Amino acid sequence: MTELDGGEPAAREPQTARSLRAHANRRDFMRKVFFASGATAVVTMGGAGAWAATADDTTGTADATASPAPSGAPSGGPGGGTGGPGNQSITEDFFDLTTDGKRVDDLFTIHSTGVSTAPVSTAAKAFLAGLTDAQRTSTQFTVHSTEWRLWSNIDSYDRQGVSLADLSDDQKALGTALLKAALSADGLETTEKIRRINQAAGEAIDNTGAFNEDAFYWTVMGTPSADEPWGFQFDGHHLVVNYFVLGDQVVMSPCFWGSEPTSMEIDGETVTVCHEEVVASLAFINSLTEAQQQVAIASSTKSNESNESNESMKAGAFSDNTVQAYEGLRGNALTAAQKKKLLGIVQAFVGRAKADAAEVRMAEVRKHIADTYVTWAGGTGDEDAFYVRVHSPVVWVEVDCPSPGPLAGAYGASQGGSPTQKHVHSVIRTPNGNDYGKELIRQHYLTSPHHR
Repeated sequence: MTELDGGEPAAREPQTARSLRAHANRRDFMRKVFFASGATAVVTMGGAGAWAATADDTTGTADATASPAPSGAPSGGPGGGTGGPGNQSITEDFFDLTTDGKRVDDLFTIHSTGVSTAPVSTAAKAFLAGLTDAQRTSTQFTVHSTEWRLWSNIDSYDRQGVSLADLSDDQKALGTALLKAALSADGLETTEKIRRINQAAGEAIDNTGAFNEDAFYWTVMGTPSADEPWGFQFDGHHLVVNYFVLGDQVVMSPCFWGSEPTSMEIDGETVTVCHEEVVASLAFINSLTEAQQQVAIASSTKSNESNESNESMKAGAFSDNTVQAYEGLRGNALTAAQKKKLLGIVQAFVGRAKADAAEVRMAEVRKHIADTYVTWAGGTGDEDAFYVRVHSPVVWVEVDCPSPGPLAGAYGASQGGSPTQKHVHSVIRTPNGNDYGKELIRQHYLTSPHHR
């Protein structure tokens, strides 16, 4: 991915003016995408109300007069995960990641999980209550809004919502409380470290206008509730958290975690982030026999001739409808010990949610371990750059070590060149329709009597 350097630091635009500009840009962007894509809807639903409830909504209000859409499949091949300025587009309709353009049914159901979601709902209500009317208007969307899908790990992406820079200390504390209610200690620490390194690296290259710890934005979709669907998004450079809630069910995907560099001396302390997924990935690949590695490793080099930044990610920003066949080594060919190490890669991401939500998610992943595939590119040494994809009917994880990007100068590198573990991009998703909790929303509006 080619991440753009933001240029010289500039005076920060007032929040209200920036929000209005961003909103206008987004509306114009979505209008162009919709007319240009010619996309057709890709789900069949029982009735106009059900379709309207799950359809992407560019205005913030679902169209109750929309008619059911014809069944079909997304067009195109595997999606690129670059998320850069040349790839800031989405298809009109959400379909989600599939292996062949056809979703697997009956993977996700509305049911009781025992997860405690009251704390995150309470924290979200407090956060919204702490905003000014203008801030709340620019931050809160309907649960059907396309805002769910308009995220990016690019620093220069024009985001909606309210940024940390626009919040008072008290408002920031309410936002931190929301993250603390949703994430584990490791998850919260990871978000904080990514932001700290973004600030320190920006200072190192004298460009804190583009790279700083406050250029991260909050949006809330729907209204925090005990029984209606809602969620939030925390979005910025190298850090995107999508968190959906329906009753006691949680879907925390897509989430993007990354950093450049991944380790940096800050105020006399060595701050390291995105290390767990790298260690877990290397532990798995090196647990394989030579014969297994021959199946799992597609290439011994981590490169992509068509991508100058050597990024291999398939399902990063703006790749919701990626079609990607299973590749590599299948889980049913692994020993029990190797399966545990494979699950360790997923656990590095899932463990960033609260323990109860993480336990439910990992049980879901383990259920499909035999049908989980792993593909690898790059070296297998402790310091080698690599790409790994873990792909099953219910989980998609990518860990990628691209080339040095715009923050290369912060660690003595030059932008471009050989891939490196000092620059990591990673993503976790829920294939077959349930990213952003979309499948649970669909079922909720089809089955809830008050929505019929």
